Amino acid sequence: MSQSCSNRELMIFTIARLLGGVRHVAVGMASPIPAAGSILLRAMESKAGRQPVQVSILGSVRHNSFTSGSEELFDCAGQGRIDAFFLSGGQIDGSGNINLVGLGDYPTTSVRWPGSFGSAYLYFVVPRVILFREEHSPRVLVDKADFVSAPGTSEPGTYRKGGPHALLTNMALFAFDADRGRFRLESVHPGYSAQDIRDRTGFDYDNVECNATTAVPPAEVLNLLRAKVRDQLAETYPQFARELTREAAT
Repeated sequence: MSQSCSNRELMIFTIARLLGGVRHVAVGMASPIPAAGSILLRAMESKAGRQPVQVSILGSVRHNSFTSGSEELFDCAGQGRIDAFFLSGGQIDGSGNINLVGLGDYPTTSVRWPGSFGSAYLYFVVPRVILFREEHSPRVLVDKADFVSAPGTSEPGTYRKGGPHALLTNMALFAFDADRGRFRLESVHPGYSAQDIRDRTGFDYDNVECNATTAVPPAEVLNLLRAKVRDQLAETYPQFARELTREAAT
């Protein structure tokens, strides 16, 4: 029987499920939910007696195999030694393009964001890239990104090992069809409906009438998340770990 879980706990568990089968997952800076999902998968595999996934979280001391930060991340990715990574953006469009630069016509953008950094490179070389955003709204999930920091698809003949695998928000889970270059709604989180997703998504997608509900973590996994995983996460994200504790208590 499953216990009641918070929306963030649901997202963390969903990320752990999306990472099934990977050997090495890397997590960028300021990504507590992907980091938690990666640590949860490692804890679940260890508890089951399986070889646990290698987790490398930039900014962490305890959960990081890199010795030279993002430089080593890029090297490992190019060598095919990273199986999964996470990307987000101020805008994510229906073709899997992400915008990390700003709103409006570049370079006269009305709002500026931190910048693309190595997103385009990692999008091409990491086989399983999971897009995530806690906010599910038409201003984030747009029909066409104002600026493409990293493209979701490429022209035929372009050498590319990686690309979008899934898109996870606080309301739903989408899978990406690389052949068609568009998303498919896979499941709707508890408390929302397929119509809610349609109303708050700015791009077209397949399976609009989806009636599948996102799986919630079973009690033993939720207990693991609220104890061992939360404690390990606190090393890098102490504030987020405290927020998880408060949410679990409500």
